[in-house]
Amino acid sequence: VTSNETSLVARCRRVYAHAHDYHINSISNNSDGETFISADDLRINLWNLEISNQSFNIVDVKPANMEDLTEVITSAEFHPTHCNMLAYSSSKGSIRLIDLRQSALCDSHAILFEEQEAPGSRSFFTEIIASISDIKFAKDGRHILSRDYMTLKLWDINMDSGPVATFQVHEYLRPKLCDLYENDSIFDKFECCLSGDGLRVATGSYSNLFRVFGCAPGSTEATTLEASKNPMRRQVQTPSRPSRSLSSITRVVRRGGCFPCFLAFKF
Repeated sequence: VTSNETSLVARCRRVYAHAHDYHINSISNNSDGETFISADDLRINLWNLEISNQSFNIVDVKPANMEDLTEVITSAEFHPTHCNMLAYSSSKGSIRLIDLRQSALCDSHAILFEEQEAPGSRSFFTEIIASISDIKFAKDGRHILSRDYMTLKLWDINMDSGPVATFQVHEYLRPKLCDLYENDSIFDKFECCLSGDGLRVATGSYSNLFRVFGCAPGSTEATTLEASKNPMRRQVQTPSRPSRSLSSITRVVRRGGCFPCFLAFKF
């Protein structure tokens, strides 16, 4: 009797191409097991898993004149159980929940989730740090977790008045926003996730650190962990510079750049 280890090798089965003009930032499978969505800065397309040469455009935020562009799509995800519902976030800090049964082109949202600004709190950086870089549905489909530059926010899909919980990720960077803007760090993109039981949320930060928060009612859990091959090494609190990951379109929008010049350079 001999035992052989099974070696699993990933193999490309199908390529879905020629449907996006910009970098794809999100892919999400549908609970129906037949379709999935892909999202770039301006469009969300619906695909059938068995058809690789055509897709259906369900969201399009591209204006007739690119100089009028004020926000871009940053992330999109299907509802975990309702195959007709999906949510997408924007660089303006809003989350839109849409229902595919309402119309073929979902240019109007069913529910808009957006936190209102506190009076007198607005600054030059307010809109930039409000840009949502990632969203995730909770396993039960009742909550949505969003990540902007400074915070994690937990939303109840039945409450559009504001988030039910807000978690500060790296508040020590707030006095340094001017420097972060100058070196483009303020445009860095971070992802987020929820535990399977929905009792904890997590997201990344700088210097190989990530934060874990308890989101159960009454929980005060807030843990900082370091991803390191040498766990005995002393932690470094100074944020290092990761690779820039947020789309260049978003950066030009926020910096007030010239779109015709930018697009001519990019394409």
